[in-house]
Amino acid sequence: MSDEYPDPPGLDLARVREHLDAELPGIVRGPLRARLFEGGRSNLTYLLEDGRTSWVLRRPPLGHVLATAHDMAREHRVMAALQPTRVPVPKTLLLVEDASVIGAPFYLMEYVEGTPHRDAEALAALGPDRVHALGLHLVDTLVDLHAVDPDAVGLGDFGRPEGFLERQLRRWGRQLDASRSREVPGIDELHQQLTESLPVSPTPALVHGDYRLDNVLVGPDDRIRAVLDWEMSTVGDPLTDLGLLVMYTELARQYDGILPGAALAPGFPTTAEMVGRYALGSGRDVSALGWYVGFASFKLAVVLEGIHFRFTQGGTVGTGFDRVGELVPLFVQFGLTSLKER
Repeated sequence: MSDEYPDPPGLDLARVREHLDAELPGIVRGPLRARLFEGGRSNLTYLLEDGRTSWVLRRPPLGHVLATAHDMAREHRVMAALQPTRVPVPKTLLLVEDASVIGAPFYLMEYVEGTPHRDAEALAALGPDRVHALGLHLVDTLVDLHAVDPDAVGLGDFGRPEGFLERQLRRWGRQLDASRSREVPGIDELHQQLTESLPVSPTPALVHGDYRLDNVLVGPDDRIRAVLDWEMSTVGDPLTDLGLLVMYTELARQYDGILPGAALAPGFPTTAEMVGRYALGSGRDVSALGWYVGFASFKLAVVLEGIHFRFTQGGTVGTGFDRVGELVPLFVQFGLTSLKER
């Protein structure tokens, strides 16, 4: 415990304070307190405050952790590299890879004021015109990300673009195997169909890996102030990001009430608008997008199955994990449908 404030789950505030005092002398000027942000389903995110300044600390989840996932150094590196670009990211302050400090690697970054829009009701309060403009701005920010030259920002070795899609399918297949605790109808069929119908990737770009509206912070001016959650970022096929964005948008609309999402807010751009705007802004061919939507569905099914596995093992912190397992079949079936519509 740090001073009179209790430790949130997964964070030893006394150890954090001791380490920050040593590595960033004077940054903390009052009693340190923290709270866990709700809503995350993967890495744990905390708000740290000393009465004068606020920061954000990220660490891996408790319990079961898949190999290559939840990489703190990776998140920290890509955000640091993007500082001088048009892509809005928080300023990174400290990376701690020594797990002995709090029991896991972590990093510290600035706190950015903004709203991560997760549901249609809150977003709808902005009105249709503002909602529409924000949806298009979300696409434009993705175009800006994919326009970044990885070599120019020191990320030339951040990924291996050659054979990217094949490796991604193998990786997510292995992660599925590592989290198997039950039968999920259709998930192996989806993996097989994706493997047998690989598209030809465009020129490589920096890929976020989980790009959606609730992974960005939106300011009161409706501008995106920060893109968050870079744990899956790499250099690879940029259309994987677009496929993911389309998947989230379409699933929210098709499963209203089961998968609530901001895409249900009146005024949010249609899928055709979003895809058309991306194609125009990026100059990329999007004719094979059905495959990428199917791949996004498979990837998220695996992610959710991993979270479900951690929940059954008692390794999750927060609320809402008890229903995650019910969502997996929806992603699988949507992925199979997307491939048929190619």
